[in-house]
Amino acid sequence: MRWHNLLLACLALQSGFTAAGFSQPAAAWTDPSPHTVRFITTGDNVRLEVLDFGGSGRPLVLLAGGGDTAHVFDDFAPKLNANHHVYAITRRGFGASGYADAVDVNERLGSDVLAVIDTLRLVKPILVGHSIAGAEMSWMANAHPDRISALVYLDAGYSYAFDNGKVAPVSEMMKLQAPQPPPPSAADLSSFTALHTYDERVNGFARPEAELRIEREARADGSVGDWRNQPGGALLMKLISNGRKFTQIPVPALFIFANPHGLGTSVDSSTEPSVIASAKGYNDALAPLTEKQEEAVQQGLPGARIITIPRANHYVYLSNQAQILREMSAFLGKVR
Repeated sequence: MRWHNLLLACLALQSGFTAAGFSQPAAAWTDPSPHTVRFITTGDNVRLEVLDFGGSGRPLVLLAGGGDTAHVFDDFAPKLNANHHVYAITRRGFGASGYADAVDVNERLGSDVLAVIDTLRLVKPILVGHSIAGAEMSWMANAHPDRISALVYLDAGYSYAFDNGKVAPVSEMMKLQAPQPPPPSAADLSSFTALHTYDERVNGFARPEAELRIEREARADGSVGDWRNQPGGALLMKLISNGRKFTQIPVPALFIFANPHGLGTSVDSSTEPSVIASAKGYNDALAPLTEKQEEAVQQGLPGARIITIPRANHYVYLSNQAQILREMSAFLGKVR
């Protein structure tokens, strides 16, 4: 195996040089996703990237999880546009969106979503959010319930989205250390296509290549470079540590939880005793906290629909996409 890897590395190195010995520039990459891009300016003059995936029907706005951009939905969004006109927003401080700090992070990030709704003149859209986007959706539901028709929380219904005093704080969950997949090799970093393949290999699904290209620099030869700086991370940490507590969600809401969590193919299918023990220990600690959160949502929001998907990844809309689409369709079909 070592010789095989060495051969691949040599071939990759050889193909990156001309006869004169200089690195070949990589061909320009084009995002194949069927969306258009526009920028919308917020009240504090920050430009937000908004993707329009087209479609017909009631508008639906996708909100990314922490660290991701609207492009993380490049493959998922087109599967929704048979019944919806689908948009996705890149949060301030990430990707192509601008950045400015905020004192009240909940209001600032929530107002950013409202600015997009206002500028696009969307009539009572559905908001669908992953992970930390639950905070933005809950802010909208409490501050402007008349402006949206429904919410879908994709593993996003944690304490930053609902907290009636009986929850498991997400800060406690974040202290747990999940076992990690093996890091990408030099071959995996030889191109973004190779990195995409690595992502699929270790997770069982892959985020779109456009998202991977936003996270990391591209070198002149097309290989994967350093991580990009994402200034919005500071806002999200501020939100988690000192955000608002939402005790009501006064619009129809679907909460989907992954519990216990799937940790990716390379971890879930590992036969290495230390990895198996680490994964078990992690979920043995995380599962009761997630159950406590689910119970709090069920008791505090009796009108909400709650779905639990065992062994789904935190990126539940990618790891269990068919089921997510079915649950969303069944729920949204009953929303007035």
